[in-house]
Amino acid sequence: MNKTYHISRRAFVRRCSAIAAATGLPIWFVKQQVASAESDKSKIKSPNDRPRLALIGSGGMGAGGAKSCMRFADVVAVCDVDQAQIDKRISRFIVGGKKPDTYRDFRKLLERDDIDCIVNGTPDHWHSLINIAAARAGKDIYSEKPLTLTIDEGRHVIKAVRDNQRVLQTGTQQRSSKRFRLACELVRNGRIGKLKEVNVWLPAGLREGQVGGDPSKHTKAPFQPQPIPETLDWDFWQGQAEANDYMFERCHTWFRYWYEYSGGTMTDWGAHHMDIGYWAIGLPAPTQIESKALSQPIPGGYSVIADYEVKFTYPNGVIFNVRSTRDDNPFGGIVNKDGQRNGIRFEGTDGWIWVNRGSIEASDRDLLRTPLPDDAEKLYESSDHRKNFFDCMLSREDPICNVETGHLSAVVCHLGAISLRTGKNLTWDPDGEIFTGPGSTAANAHIAREMRAPYNYDFIA
Repeated sequence: MNKTYHISRRAFVRRCSAIAAATGLPIWFVKQQVASAESDKSKIKSPNDRPRLALIGSGGMGAGGAKSCMRFADVVAVCDVDQAQIDKRISRFIVGGKKPDTYRDFRKLLERDDIDCIVNGTPDHWHSLINIAAARAGKDIYSEKPLTLTIDEGRHVIKAVRDNQRVLQTGTQQRSSKRFRLACELVRNGRIGKLKEVNVWLPAGLREGQVGGDPSKHTKAPFQPQPIPETLDWDFWQGQAEANDYMFERCHTWFRYWYEYSGGTMTDWGAHHMDIGYWAIGLPAPTQIESKALSQPIPGGYSVIADYEVKFTYPNGVIFNVRSTRDDNPFGGIVNKDGQRNGIRFEGTDGWIWVNRGSIEASDRDLLRTPLPDDAEKLYESSDHRKNFFDCMLSREDPICNVETGHLSAVVCHLGAISLRTGKNLTWDPDGEIFTGPGSTAANAHIAREMRAPYNYDFIA
């Protein structure tokens, strides 16, 4: 045996063994991923190949996402309706002493011909209008999840992206996680027998106000109007939502607990874990939705239902249960591996697989250890969600979470939220994307909603 190859091979095995020990992934799967990664070097070779990126919505998620994108792109502009947000995070994007240009109106930013792509880190109720405007302006898009605020918005976003031949990556980054892909491939290939149930646990929502991210500091409902910060264009921030007095508890981090701007943890964390469940099931959408609200909003407080159980039934008979769970961290823990908190458990006739961001386990370890056959069904492989986006910008191929995938993942979350909001068990037609049967009138009223002028589709015409 050639000595150089022998040493290289031993190093490869040692590296794979170390990764397997650290992650809990089976060695056969790690070897596949490491070999694939070695042959999948980024297509971006020189500074001249680096796209020019703009960040729209510079809060924590947006700024963090744009910072990660700086491995592949140069941030040349930052936009936010709150100047304080820009001032807080602009230093992250200074390179060689050059500070990105700043904007308060995303439409002005999108007029620039020298911007290739955007990161959309705005609150949920702004995702669709900004993504549509960016597609029409010829920009590729990395959009935070959920892709839309309503089901109908998804149809408009798909049309804009496809009509303008843009690349859109939805920020449901768990699809680029080795653990989640392995779990879905094993389920798809019958490793646990016939799939019977998918059980998802999501963090419960908030019923009282939380200040500054500190779980020990709460304000009490009913929340009181407060002076609008001088740095914030509150009317612009509210956008298509009905106008309300400014409250700290409505803005920035806390927007997701109001139906005016989001769908609670059902569409927040649900966009991650429910997306993986949908990926493993392999069908576009369920046809039956049953729900139970386990608590009601406090008058004058957050409007979303914080504690819930939702049962989806798919056309192939698979039951998809989604339950909220409370723990010491209101944003949800990821440490539990027994199926009781924040994660996904696939139940089949021959066993179960549990997966979350911290672990992958099975009823029998051999369910993980035994390699899949060469002819097994393989899912789209991505080990780096943002790199996948930039590679697809160059190839013009679809990324792992393209616009249709983002829409269908959001639809499942919206179906659960609509059932909870209406208090009705519902029947869904996945082809027509409409509710039918009992309760459908009330439910169909939530498929789209009237946008407050001027922040409607004319705003980006």
